[in-house]
Amino acid sequence: MTLTGRLAAAGLSVPDYGGREVGAVLPAALAALGIADAVPGRDAEADRARLGLGAADHVVAVVVDGLGRHLIEARRGHAPYLRNAMTGTLTAGFPTTTATSLALFGTGRAAGATGMTGYSARNPRTGGLANLVSWEGADDPDEWQREPSLLAAAEAAGLAVTTLGKPRFEGSGLTRAALAGGEFIGADALGARVGTALAKARRPGLTYLYWGEIDAVGHRHGWQSDAWVAALEETDADLRRLEAGLPRGAAMIMTADHGMVDVTGAPRWDVASTPALARDVELVAGEPRMLHLHTAADTADAVAARWSETLGTHAVVATRDELIESGLVGPVSPHVRERLGDVIVPMTGRATVVDSRTQSPQAIGLVGVHGSLTPEELEVPLVVAGGGR
Repeated sequence: MTLTGRLAAAGLSVPDYGGREVGAVLPAALAALGIADAVPGRDAEADRARLGLGAADHVVAVVVDGLGRHLIEARRGHAPYLRNAMTGTLTAGFPTTTATSLALFGTGRAAGATGMTGYSARNPRTGGLANLVSWEGADDPDEWQREPSLLAAAEAAGLAVTTLGKPRFEGSGLTRAALAGGEFIGADALGARVGTALAKARRPGLTYLYWGEIDAVGHRHGWQSDAWVAALEETDADLRRLEAGLPRGAAMIMTADHGMVDVTGAPRWDVASTPALARDVELVAGEPRMLHLHTAADTADAVAARWSETLGTHAVVATRDELIESGLVGPVSPHVRERLGDVIVPMTGRATVVDSRTQSPQAIGLVGVHGSLTPEELEVPLVVAGGGR
């Protein structure tokens, strides 16, 4: 059976690359602004029509980190704006993690092209782990991620481009790799970012607004916690204010980079204390819900077999060649191939695999996590509002 067939049999889905997916959002926005030709490698006008975004003078593109569609549905009583405003569902990239999906959002290309293959990845130059969020252990962002930024393309086409995020993200490795271009304005509060977005929307251009607090709270407390519900309520109110304040001719398009599952009480293995998992595995990259295993020479098949036997129905284990053939990471550029694991392990249900040799107790103890292909992790909301010239 093919990898996609095995994933489906295990209750996992695949990204809708080239269709209704996170990589279509910025191309759609650029098409709505009249510069579809600035988008390389995609039919931006088709993306615009597919997502239902009309012509606009200014587009505010919002990414809410960690806000899966199923999470909104489960807490719909706390999100009156979102439950009524959602116009559809998109899929995140694979793995379903921030570095991967923000690069997909920022370039329109999947991880096989961007090299943003997970929370962490093997750096072929050093042989060690590269953290693709903090950028520790990674190479220069322009070397690591070589696909053109759509924000930079919009700026080059003459648009006023603004990015709104936390001040500490300005010039970060992830920002440079996935979202380079335009003016960066830092603000800690979502309300402040919304206010700036509304001010920018009074003139033609493109504004990208990122909000990460829901993901942060979900990691610490879980999406089923009171703290997560409070973060959802705040986000819902500010998104309502953003739509209500849009000037004539401005549009908003909002999505998320992935969803989340809570794993307290779920099956968990530690590579460090499980000999069958540790044998012949030289480096574990990725995240507990989707692992890249870099193995000793000529042992990938044996490692895959042992992991499959050990984890049973809690994972779908595949080799690098199966991953590439499946299209789960899109077309793979030659310089990206060695960043992919010799063996990859997307988890099913709520199960995880950790490695206490390289992961901190805090990372291992996270309540909410993501990375795999359950609907709760893969499916994200789409909201389109405003527009019209």
